Amino acid sequence: MHVHVLTIFPELFGPFLATSLIGRGIAEERLVVEVHDLRDYAVDKHKSVDDEPYGGGGGMVMTAAPWIRAVRSLGGALPPTARRRRILLSPQGRRLDDAKVRQLAADYSHLILLCGRYEGIDERVRRTVVDEELSIGDYVLSGGELPAMVLIEALSRQIPGIVGLPDSVENDSFRRGLLDHPHYTRPRRVEGLEVPPVLLSGDHRRIAAWRRRKALEATLRKRPDLLARAELDDADRRLLEELRAELEATPGSGLENDVPEAPAEGLQRPGWRRNNTDPACHLGEDTSDESA
Repeated sequence: MHVHVLTIFPELFGPFLATSLIGRGIAEERLVVEVHDLRDYAVDKHKSVDDEPYGGGGGMVMTAAPWIRAVRSLGGALPPTARRRRILLSPQGRRLDDAKVRQLAADYSHLILLCGRYEGIDERVRRTVVDEELSIGDYVLSGGELPAMVLIEALSRQIPGIVGLPDSVENDSFRRGLLDHPHYTRPRRVEGLEVPPVLLSGDHRRIAAWRRRKALEATLRKRPDLLARAELDDADRRLLEELRAELEATPGSGLENDVPEAPAEGLQRPGWRRNNTDPACHLGEDTSDESA
């Protein structure tokens, strides 16, 4: 994967690209990220990239010419076989999700990311050198640099070899439409809360069943809207019905009162709550050595 980033603040990307898995992926040449200063494509002596908006109003608008010149220059330098996509990071874009990240990683070898600033970008940039717009949420930031980093980070996890254990990616939240199951590590006891005994059993089938149940429960409680698109089999659907009944039967558990409704048939139930009597999630006594 080869990513080009266009920005007026290239210095923001230095620490990000040198750190953790991203830095390792770049050092091993599994991922290539080139950051370009948009001002290098301005032709006036002041390297101007913005101007006052037609029609008046507050703020400045980024001018079209430097963007068009930059994107066409970068695109023209790509190999003839490159599968490219030109993406404007914008609050008006499609919401970025795991499915979109996987699609970009699978379908394209080269991405050009446009990071806007100020009040916005001249509309003619969208109409001439942008293939699509992406947003990381329904809120406004000062520029597209942070969304670009989010996208690069998400894409990097799809590149073989960057994440050491493939299972870490395969079990990520949203991978099959569900949230992730709870995670525990040493010590066994924290503030009186024990690691669920099933995780200490060594029985991998029971552990896998527990994790699937807890992933379904977390999604049902926190993001039931995801269930309409999740990859579920008949066993999952039966388990969801059991979980729904249990959660509805314990109105005093103290968990969230305002749970969004799920669009899936048969799952529209506000006020779901965790069943503290569920043996699969009971925190039983564990008197074994905490250092084990």
